[in-house]
Amino acid sequence: MSVVKINVLTVPAEQREVLEKRFASRAHAVEGSDGFEWFELLRPVEGTDQYLVYTRWRDEAAFQAWMEGPMKSAHQGGSAPQGGEGGGERPKPAASGSTLWSFEVVQQASPK
Repeated sequence: MSVVKINVLTVPAEQREVLEKRFASRAHAVEGSDGFEWFELLRPVEGTDQYLVYTRWRDEAAFQAWMEGPMKSAHQGGSAPQGGEGGGERPKPAASGSTLWSFEVVQQASPK
């Protein structure tokens, strides 16, 4: 079954808009990756300053291929959500911390 990767980003209140704009500017950047199944950026509502970046992949190999290919080159090129808006010095990251959670999907359901 699929694997889920959740990147937990600690984002200070004053950086929320910056983070969301950076993700919006890269909308659809991951959808063409082999094995990609789903993406969601989850904004905290109350009680935390942590955003969740939810991605779902066909398998671990597909996720690793994306990490070593498109994601790595995007971050090195300064066009990643925490990277730059292009050219010159890279802006400060919007997130002050990041943790990656990994899960295997063992059950799932969809609307009937």
